[in-house]
Amino acid sequence: MMFLRLLFESFRRQKRRKSVALLAIALGMSIATAMIAVGTDIGDKINQELRTLGANLVLTPVEDTLDVNIGGVNLKPVSEGAFIPEQDLAKIKGIFWEHSIQGFAPFLSATESVKTHHGETNKGIVDAQKTGTVDAQLIGTYFAQPVHYGKQETITGVRSVNTWWRVDGDWPQDYAAWPTGKPPDALVGSQLAQQAAISIGDLVDVGGYKLRVSGILNTGSAEDQAIVAPLHIVQKILGQPNTVRSVNVRALTKPEDAFARKDPSKMTPAMRDRWYCSPYANSIAYQIHEALPNVRVEQVRQVEQNQGKVFSRVSGLMLLLTLAALLAAALAVSAAMAATILERRQEVGLMKSLGASNAGVAGLFLTEAAFLALAGGLLGFVAGSFLAHRIGQSIFGSSIAVHPVVLAVVIFAAFAVTFLGSAGAVRKAMQFDPAVVLRGDA
Repeated sequence: MMFLRLLFESFRRQKRRKSVALLAIALGMSIATAMIAVGTDIGDKINQELRTLGANLVLTPVEDTLDVNIGGVNLKPVSEGAFIPEQDLAKIKGIFWEHSIQGFAPFLSATESVKTHHGETNKGIVDAQKTGTVDAQLIGTYFAQPVHYGKQETITGVRSVNTWWRVDGDWPQDYAAWPTGKPPDALVGSQLAQQAAISIGDLVDVGGYKLRVSGILNTGSAEDQAIVAPLHIVQKILGQPNTVRSVNVRALTKPEDAFARKDPSKMTPAMRDRWYCSPYANSIAYQIHEALPNVRVEQVRQVEQNQGKVFSRVSGLMLLLTLAALLAAALAVSAAMAATILERRQEVGLMKSLGASNAGVAGLFLTEAAFLALAGGLLGFVAGSFLAHRIGQSIFGSSIAVHPVVLAVVIFAAFAVTFLGSAGAVRKAMQFDPAVVLRGDA
């Protein structure tokens, strides 16, 4: 009972000092909570941000022989007659990490002579005098194509892979009535449209087949000088059914580390299972190659390397901020406890003169510290959760998930910081000489 009274009186008579210590602990724990929450969720957030750069895996036929690398991207021209069967593409969704495959877009292209028709009348009659002919790249791909594997259906194509593509007008439908009925829709690159004076609604004649321009495509790359049409349309124009030249794959991957770069053929079975079951870009590439043995899978290195660099640097910065916050909290607690014990030195001397042991004196102050740690940890967790939410909204445009285990980590950190900060002051209190303190000489 006396112990509880001393504890209560300590908090009642030293409200200011206890408030300072509580505030220091709460501030340190709030920063720690926010950094831990962001750190556990930032990998996926950074991954999602970098995925807007497009595909991070490129599939080409194994018959490719010449390697050409520009900016880390492998741009090897396929050999004549080297194709990937379109019907095999659904197997990409059958790998172990199928849910990491966010989308894929096949491509088939060739340079074709394009005849443009302008000034279509209300009756659908084309003014033949307003025509022109240019050579342009014809590209076939998926826009938003349903792909079935087993009982699963996935909508995939450039609209989910190349998210930076912008269309003024309407996207073509992957499968529209053709050749009967109206001509199928296609996109014309912005530079080609400007060069050939092509507008939305015009007709273009490619390889003897008419296509209607449904939209003007702006990508900032080579597609701005091309005509992009549904894959099956281009296959028919080129006379190459069920063929694909390359496939861009957008996969949600884990940042590359030293373990990811190990050669799986030189690993022990346990290590290989761990590597195989980790969503590294190269392990996903390995599994795609298993599903499609006649396909070479290359990583778009600037995406994967940037992801790892950004993640490691941001993680390092957050760790530094967390350690600095914990150190500042420990120093503040140490200063507050030292002032508290100095102010209560006569109380400590009286307790010792009445028979209190050093363990009893230390227990009193450490119990006070424990209450401060628990209260500061809970307050810091609530404030840190709010701070993490604000960080997620301002940087990534989505909230940061604060997992329940973070609370346990923060409470443990609060106790560790508080006890470490109080250790010096408590040790000083245990060394007080009752006779000296009560005479007022200390």
